[in-house]
Amino acid sequence: MEKSKVIVICGPTASGKTSLSIELAKKINGEIVSCDSMQIYKDMDIGSAKPTVEEMQGIKHYLLDYVSPEERYSVSDYKEDASKAIEDIIAKGKVPIVVGGTGLYLNSLIYNIQYNDMNVDLDYRNMLEKEAEEKGLESLYNKAKEIDPEAIEKISKNDKKRIFRILEIYNSTRKKQD
Repeated sequence: MEKSKVIVICGPTASGKTSLSIELAKKINGEIVSCDSMQIYKDMDIGSAKPTVEEMQGIKHYLLDYVSPEERYSVSDYKEDASKAIEDIIAKGKVPIVVGGTGLYLNSLIYNIQYNDMNVDLDYRNMLEKEAEEKGLESLYNKAKEIDPEAIEKISKNDKKRIFRILEIYNSTRKKQD
């Protein structure tokens, strides 16, 4: 089976990806699939550089304002939704243009990486929240460092989400992150 052609425009916030992608989409009959972990959320417009309706210039965008901030949305969910969007664009005879700066999302598409979607143990998460409140986040950072010193080197002592992730993966699987 022949692979379909997909254009990817990636880079940091405010580097001109949106305007470039819209101009390109107009020239080549394309549609845009957002690859941004913040723009995917509804009502999170400030600080996310989400394009306005005017900026979109009539070009269809997928996965913008897509998920409620209260919902859990994983890279596995993104890969599934973005893949479907790409298929839909191709089925219409248009060119998919994946645009954004979230490397994990992008890698899942480009390299067809399969991420296991781990169920969250809410009791364990609540226990972590309580410990963070009582003993401070540094206590959990140190636990995560014992479990996965390589992964912890890449994150801040204040990155609660990623510290929790290391601990939750280990609690669920008794293994380090891949």
